[in-house]
Amino acid sequence: MKISPSMLACDFTNMEKEIKKISYAGADLIHLDIMDGNFVPNISFGPAVVKSLRPLSKLPFDVHLMLMHPHKYISNFVDAGADIITFHLESQSKVEETISKIKQCGKKVGISIKPKTSIDLIFPYLNLVDLVLIMTVEPGFGGQDFMSNQMEKVLALKKEILKRDLNVFIELDGGINLETIKLIKNYPVDICVSGTCIFKSSNTRETIKKLKGMNNSVHF
Repeated sequence: MKISPSMLACDFTNMEKEIKKISYAGADLIHLDIMDGNFVPNISFGPAVVKSLRPLSKLPFDVHLMLMHPHKYISNFVDAGADIITFHLESQSKVEETISKIKQCGKKVGISIKPKTSIDLIFPYLNLVDLVLIMTVEPGFGGQDFMSNQMEKVLALKKEILKRDLNVFIELDGGINLETIKLIKNYPVDICVSGTCIFKSSNTRETIKKLKGMNNSVHF
């Protein structure tokens, strides 16, 4: 399992130190939550911050756009250094046009759904994306409790991926810590996003190691 620490939970007064810390501690990707205060009830940071962080780590930047109109900002985040751009099915952007724009920029495409959205709505786009991000909390704030009922979506999604013989990764985001990871490891999840658990840990390397477990075969 790959681990993608969420910078939303880091110490914003010293982001350089924080991103270097997780890069050296064994993280596989860097998760960057972009919020507009409209699609979700919070505001985080934009492409300028992502661009300032880009030279500080060689890890892939896993950029999660929680924006009402993500298609308007694809180029901004590509220029800022994103490697994977994930947008929400529930946004107001046209899904296929947004996917196409990300692909035209040569980046990997992720599509995400909120907890109340049916996983079936993702299926028409499965052959067009590289990753599906299932939210295990309501997006917008860190530190929420993990919603275990979302794991049913993981099984349904994996079944569909195997049925079509697709190479699509499954990512989870929300409430993932050293306790909830025990449940997650029983499911076919490729990548887990974890914020508070990692950045508040007294031993970052050991925490990431425990979260990752033994299976670490996903490659980007």
